[in-house]
Amino acid sequence: MPITTFASGEGLAYRPDIFCFPIQIVNVCFIGDPHKPEDGWVLVDAGMPRSAKKIIQAAEERFGRAPTAIILTHGHFDHVGAIIELIEHWNAPVYAHKRELPYLTGKADYPPADPSVHGGLIAEMSAFFPHDGINLDDRVQALPPGGNVPGLPNWKYILTPGHTPGHISLFRQEDGTLIAGDAFVTVKQESLYKVMMQEQEISGPPKYFTTDWQAAEKSVQKLADLQPYLAITGHGEPMFGEMLKSNLKLLTDKFSEIAVPEHGRFVDQKLH
Repeated sequence: MPITTFASGEGLAYRPDIFCFPIQIVNVCFIGDPHKPEDGWVLVDAGMPRSAKKIIQAAEERFGRAPTAIILTHGHFDHVGAIIELIEHWNAPVYAHKRELPYLTGKADYPPADPSVHGGLIAEMSAFFPHDGINLDDRVQALPPGGNVPGLPNWKYILTPGHTPGHISLFRQEDGTLIAGDAFVTVKQESLYKVMMQEQEISGPPKYFTTDWQAAEKSVQKLADLQPYLAITGHGEPMFGEMLKSNLKLLTDKFSEIAVPEHGRFVDQKLH
């Protein structure tokens, strides 16, 4: 897809063991301290199609070894684009929520994107975005019940549906670090200009692919209740501190105004 941001390919560590790596319009996250090889590291999400070489190169430079696991927040094309190549290269186990597995094992496709939500050029282009599921077969497995995350003993996964049925976010209580996936984002993802410039703005999940707005609102409230200090979202630059706190309050207080489109087939289907 011929869209990219000024930040693409320029990863940045937000904590010693949290590295956010932008790929075109989406972020992947490396969790692990490169100075503690005995602890291993975990990749969260797999970026855009044809991005495997960039992800592998960045991981080699930071760690010099394969991840112990790959965790998928959900299965949309911009979060699993390189997953097959990464599995073949690293032979690492892949995990997702059991509700997301039909879309990752060839049993179901996502609904096509809804360009009628408006909001900008990316929303208008979304009709052409891939929405087919992929088939990882037995190379992907369900996350264990109870919230534990393989390879990340200090983290919990949280089911945050709405954007997709099995969407998850990851949270570390000890320092308030949240990896939100697309439960909410920090850029108006529908606008090409704002995406390219990475103009920071609290927003709900990308409108054109979100199918259940009632569930999405509950998921955002669930994450806000955790009172995170640092949030790395699937799209947009990380947000932290008082800015994150105030913006999450704004989003939860005015979710229908900020996040939910005025029109759209999923809005009409779910809210009216």
